[in-house]
Order: sequence, then C-alpha cells, then structure tokens
Amino acid sequence: MPRKIVKTKYFFEEDYRETIAEVSTDKYEDWKNNDTLKVVGKPVSRIDGYDKVSGTAKYTFDVDLPGMVHARILGSAYPNAIIKKINIKKAKQLEGVLEILTFENTPKIPWYNNSTFLFDSHVRCEGDEVAAVVAESECIAEEALKLIEVEYEQLPFVTSSNGAMKTDAVKIHDNGNIVGGRPAEYSRGNVDEGFKEADIVFEDTFDTQVAVHNPTEVHCSAANWDGNKLTVWDSTQGVFAVRNVVSASLGLPESDVTVITKYMGGGFGGKLETGKYTIIAALLARDLGKPVKITVNRKQMNLITGNRPDSTQSLKAGIKKDGTLTAMTLTSYSAVGAYPSWGGCSGPFRSIYKCGNMKTTEYSLMINAGRARAFRAPGHVQGTFALESFIDELAEKAGIDPLEFRLKNYSETDPNSGNPYTTKLLREAYKKGSEAIGWHQKRKATGSDTGYLKRGIGMATQIWGGSGGPPAYVTLKLNSDGSAIILGGSQDIGTGTYTFLAQVVSEVLEIPMNKMQVILGNTSSIPFGPESGGSTTAPSLSPAARDAAEQMKNKIMSGASAVLGLPENELIYKEAAVYAINDKSKSITIPDLMHRMHEQMFITNGARSVNPEHYAINSFGAHFAEVEVNTETGKIKILKIVAAHDIGRVLNKKTVENQFHGGIIQGIGFALMEERILDANTGKVLNTDFHTYKIPTIQDVPEIEIHVVSTGDNLLSNTGVKGMGEPAIIPTAGAIANAVYNAIGKRIKSLPMTPDKVLNALYS
Repeated sequence: MPRKIVKTKYFFEEDYRETIAEVSTDKYEDWKNNDTLKVVGKPVSRIDGYDKVSGTAKYTFDVDLPGMVHARILGSAYPNAIIKKINIKKAKQLEGVLEILTFENTPKIPWYNNSTFLFDSHVRCEGDEVAAVVAESECIAEEALKLIEVEYEQLPFVTSSNGAMKTDAVKIHDNGNIVGGRPAEYSRGNVDEGFKEADIVFEDTFDTQVAVHNPTEVHCSAANWDGNKLTVWDSTQGVFAVRNVVSASLGLPESDVTVITKYMGGGFGGKLETGKYTIIAALLARDLGKPVKITVNRKQMNLITGNRPDSTQSLKAGIKKDGTLTAMTLTSYSAVGAYPSWGGCSGPFRSIYKCGNMKTTEYSLMINAGRARAFRAPGHVQGTFALESFIDELAEKAGIDPLEFRLKNYSETDPNSGNPYTTKLLREAYKKGSEAIGWHQKRKATGSDTGYLKRGIGMATQIWGGSGGPPAYVTLKLNSDGSAIILGGSQDIGTGTYTFLAQVVSEVLEIPMNKMQVILGNTSSIPFGPESGGSTTAPSLSPAARDAAEQMKNKIMSGASAVLGLPENELIYKEAAVYAINDKSKSITIPDLMHRMHEQMFITNGARSVNPEHYAINSFGAHFAEVEVNTETGKIKILKIVAAHDIGRVLNKKTVENQFHGGIIQGIGFALMEERILDANTGKVLNTDFHTYKIPTIQDVPEIEIHVVSTGDNLLSNTGVKGMGEPAIIPTAGAIANAVYNAIGKRIKSLPMTPDKVLNALYS
C-alpha cells in the first residue's frame, strides 16, 4: 500500500485548488473499453433507487427527532437599511415561542469573508437575516415572525452593475463595489499587434440574466447536542466543509461535530457553502437543550441562498480572410449581490480556441441583492452563450460554415499553458454530433425558411475541467460472509455516487452489488472526501474505490497463498474466489479463507492518486440544437438536442444519461425562461416562487440524444473518469441561440430568449 504526501492541484468550479494530500502510488493495469468490463459502464439501476421512488428515503427535510422544535428566519424587508430598533416582546409572548435571536443577543460570528456577521444591524439586501424564532411548531414560529417589530432607517440602494460602477454609487461595503478593488485581468501575446494582422475586426455585446438554483429540496438543517457533541443533519454538497465551518464558528474541535447528509434533493452549487441557518440551528439547539430544525422557505431561497450572476459581455475579435483568429478581447460586468463573490465568465473565451493574442477584463460588482454562488459550471454557462454566439457571427463574416470555422481554430494544446491534453476528442464529438443532427443535410441559409414557422439548427462547444483529485479516500470492509461495506468520503447529491462506488468495487472483486452496502455523507464514519461540485466527485472517488478494491484483492490473494500453500503467481482470482492455475481442485472462497484465517473482517483504505504534471485535463463536448420559431407569437420550440462529449470513462450508462438530460433541461430553462426579476425602484425581487419564476416542464423537453465519444483517460487516473455534471449544461443555451438565428436571421443577444425579445428582433 505505497503512499506519499504530495502537493497537487485540481480544477474546481472555475478555479484551481492547490492541496497537499496523501496519495496512492500503486499502479494498476489500465481498464480496457467498457464493452470488455462486467459491471463498470453498464446501465445499472441506482442502488438507492427503491428508497427514493417508494418514499422511504430520508432527506434532511424529513428529519424528525424526539422533542424537536422548529425555527424560522425573519428577512429584511428592504434592500439597504440600518436596523434602528427591534422589538421582540410581542413575539416572545406568543404561546409556544421558545427563543428569539437578533443581532443584539447573538455572538458576533464573522460571515462572508468577514464582511458582516451572522446577524448584522446593517442589512444589505431584501431577505438578509434580521432575526430567528424557535417555537414548538412551524406554524407558531411563522406566526411569531409577523409579531416582530423592526424600525429601519432605509438607505439608498443600487440594483445593477451599471449603477454600481458610477462614481457616486452607493457603496455596499466601505471598500467599494468592485470585488477585490479592481477587475480581474488576463492576457497573452499582444492584442494590438493581433488586430493589426486581421483582415476583419468585429465586436458585439451580449447579456445574460440572474438565474436561481431552485432545487427540489429547500435549504434546511437540523441540529442536536449530546453534551458537548453536536450532530447536524444538513442538505449540503459538502459534509466536511460544513463540519469545518460549524466547528470554527462555534469554537468546537472538529471531532465534536458530526454532519450527516444521507440523501439530498438537488444542490447545483448553491449548497456548497455553509448557510447561516445551520449555525443558527446549532446555537438555538445549544441554548434550549433540544434538537432544532430550521427550514428556509422557497421565497427566502430565491432571495438569499445564491444565484448565477448576470453578465454583460463585450467581445471583440480579429480574423484573417480564411477565418484564422488573430486577436480576441473580452470585457465583462457581473452583479454578484451584496457580499463578495465571483462573477467572471472568461473561462471558455480563454480556453477553447487557438488564439495567441488575448486579453480579458472582468468586473465582479456588488449590488443590493442576494449574493451569487457557484451554479452548475459557474461562469461557463453565461460565457459560452456569448462566445459561441460570437463565433457564429465571426464565421458568417468570413463566409465559412460555423462548424468549419471552429475546426479551423481548433487548439491541439491548452491555449493558456501550452501543455498537451491528457485526452481531447472534441473533433470526434463534432463529427458524431453533426451527423446525428443532420448538420450538412438540414442546415439552410440563415432565415431562408418559408412560412410563419421557421426551423433552424445551431451548435455550441464546451470546455470544462472535471479532473477531480486528491485528497479523496474510500474505506472498504470485507465481511466474513463475503459481503462488503464501502465507506466513501463524499455525499450523493442525486447523481449516483452510491451506485458507481459499488460498481467499481464489484468490477474488481466480482462481488455482486446486492452484497454491498455503501455509506456516504457522515463525517464521523467516512474517510475524508471532496465536496460534490465542479464535476469532481466521480473522478476523485472512483480511483480511490478501485485502489481500495485492488488492495483487497491483493490481501485475499496473499491469504489464499498462505492457506493453500502455493505461491501467488500460481493462483488466479475469479468470481470472489481464488483458484490454483494448474490444479482446479485447489480453490478457496472468501468466507472459507476468512474462516481459515480466523478473521472477521478485512479492511483496506484506498486513496486517489496525484494528477499528472505538465498536462491539461479537460472535458470537451458540443451540443447541436434544432428549433422551430413561431414568427407570429415569438415562441421558440426546441425540437431536438444532440449532445456529444469527451468525458473519459462512463461508469454507469444510465446515470450518465440521466445527468445529461437534467443538465440539458436546465440549460433550456436558462436559454428560454428562467430569470430573477429585480425591481429597480424598490430593490425587491418580484418572482420568488415557481408560479412566477419559470422553469421547464415536461412539455418543454425535446428529443434528447446522447453520444459519449470517449472510452477512458488513462493518463488521469486508474479509472479514467472525468466529471460530466457541468458539461451537460454548458453549451445548451449557445446552441439554441445559434439555431434561432439560423431560423429567423435575427440574432437574440440577451437571455432568456422570451417571445417579446424574438418579436422585437423580428419587427423592430
């Protein structure tokens, strides 16, 4: 079990994390294509599927502890105000109310990069936490909130990035409205020289909206103390991250805090951070000596638990007559809410196409609204829409087919570092996707379709990281009856982690999956693992699971050698038993072996290996869309989406297709309907529920066709898996926008592409 401590880094949510971790140095034989494997890659049904479809799965929302009481949060009624006075007397007198927290009686726990506190007398957006009530029931807590009297001194506010940039703008915090005090800049080559070399110089501007996560399960926590030990049930994408924040906030050793997430109803990035509500529940539970459950309602979620920030992106490029890119620049502005966050969207712009002269300037601007958080491929969804729309415009200027233009500027190495890729099969994705959509047969001259229903097809490219990396661990326990327990250092956010871990172990040890138990999401019983975000879960945990299983096989072989009295090179492992190669009468099963060895359990601990140095690790793909536009109503109907991707090895065909369908549908929502509407006159959000915040329904879902063109990235890890949660959504909006342009001959440069925007483009 060779191990070493290394410094490494991996891509996580549009950033590189540098870590020092213990990694495995064991080398295993590369798995061949999935068609040669027994379990991995097959469309195995989820092992947690029955619990979920039968209603027996227990989510955090379902936690019900003996003697549990309920808390609710009062949010600010105004976008920017000072609380002059808060009167909780009437609320406390309500029968059943147990305690009320405000900034006046709560410890000053720093929050949001120490820019505020858990409760603060200065509220900076609608919904900002003002008070928390705990009562014997949810209804009583809700009623008590209405009885709290708050006297506000209302302050001027700003609701847009344009407003935040003005010299006389309201300052959200003392250090100004630009996060970090200045824009984030990147450059390579010499853009001035690049533009001089160009035959054509073109520029355009695109904008995207604020979108809200809106998972099925709302944000919620339950907290219970046993002496000085705290247990928190949390709907989170990172049980260890929550444990660390809770322990630091409350001054507890990490060993005294347990965080549990068995099942969760979606996250999309909004649940990567610890919520204030979790700390509030823990404080109240400690004060009362009772378990406390706190639930953030749908309206509050739409206000304060995170969003994809908006963007205004100005792009400029120079091209030669043959379509070669000579220079590219991007300037973007994103409103990230009332507390520091990141709103950049230049990742695709810098990374997809070969261009030696480039510059990007990105402003992340604070306004009086809910704070931005990571949202399924942060930066890439809005950035890809603008870039891929712009690429189609450049292709048209050069008189080149959009697909050929992309191939003309194809980069064989990483444009940022110059490093080769571990794998890059984007050409294959282009080929497969274009064939499936009928690119060369169906694509007509732009706007040439006759009649009021016009059809068109379009495409867009995606790049993402998804390498995963250490530290990530899996513990494997083999029982004396041949059954196994897998303890994975992560949580399943609905993507199939329970299932793929069992598949990997089953592939190596040939133990049936129905003889395995997988335990996730409990910081006191599982080894450390990563947050479930950034498309990193499967590429981080699957190699650790294989490492644990291969170690277990070696342990079994070693034990069988001693028991059978034969050297290991004369033995073979097959179907959870060991056989002598030259004497079939000599064999031993796992239960017999453990009985002969007087062992009740074998235990191994697997670790993720280090990422390879001097390589770029990325996933690639393309979406192709066919649409129909009603030029009388402005309604866009999506007829078909084809997704073709290089994502390394597929661990489970069924769950991968599930992920792609979900991401594409979410991308359709971003393209056509989802938008937080913020009233500039009042600073209030006008659509805070599913009635007014539109998301796709089954009637909006077109035919979806999935193609994976990769078989495994053996340079990356012992399973060859790249993440695909984010790639599934990234290029969808761009492909739809380009298809709409092909259909009607008018480009929609603002998302969402609602009927009014289509009609304005057609007839204004």
